[in-house]
Amino acid sequence: MSRWVIKGLRTGIVTTRYPAREENAPGISPGLPQSSARSDADSEVLALRCPTDALRQADGQLKVDRARCIHCYRCARGVAKPIPWETGFEWASLRGKSSVFPNAFQRSLHIRVVDAGDCGACLNEVKLLNNPFYNMHRVGFFITPTPRKADILLVVGPVTDHMKTPLLKAYEAMPTPKRVMAAGACALSGGLFGPGFVTGPGVADVLSVDVEIPGCPPPPLAILHGLLAITGRRQADTIPGPAGIAAKEGGNER
Repeated sequence: MSRWVIKGLRTGIVTTRYPAREENAPGISPGLPQSSARSDADSEVLALRCPTDALRQADGQLKVDRARCIHCYRCARGVAKPIPWETGFEWASLRGKSSVFPNAFQRSLHIRVVDAGDCGACLNEVKLLNNPFYNMHRVGFFITPTPRKADILLVVGPVTDHMKTPLLKAYEAMPTPKRVMAAGACALSGGLFGPGFVTGPGVADVLSVDVEIPGCPPPPLAILHGLLAITGRRQADTIPGPAGIAAKEGGNER
């Protein structure tokens, strides 16, 4: 114990420099597979290994539905021709006609986190945003226990039947302008848990989603990137998420 105390005193509090600088410390992201051109036979081999149907062959390409990927690496390891793997974390994308917050709201935003049937993984990544390494307070983001003071509704989980009404009530209680973020594969597509007899295909089936963050779970910096993207302080990803778009088109409009 004394060694850890001494090491802590010597090291001090180490906080990531992101977004002022790129973060490349090891272990900050599990990465995501990338779409790539390959033969139908190679695509079929990899698609059959995917447990969530995140890989599809189309137009001579093996396309990745990031909304369904769970970082299992079955398409990147133990195969003769592995899929290319991205090691970054800036995955958040704006959906549909979603717009960033006005300038007056960009430096101090409060977040209401809703667990809509999460297994605990995504929720734990969200909690890490408050620790000394990520310290989201330094860039103007704060978690609030009440939706009446929230600017952003951050939802994790596939939205179980019992959470649909509480989720809608939380959204309705928020003042305007307000935005909805869906974090994690379950929140985007139902993931491994849905759609099923007690869960839907994600948040967009209940609310119109402004920001989608893939991952199972998405690392803290991916979530932070989503927050920065909705404030216009960081460029959003432009890679489409087929599952997320399909769910939104069939979901409820605000």
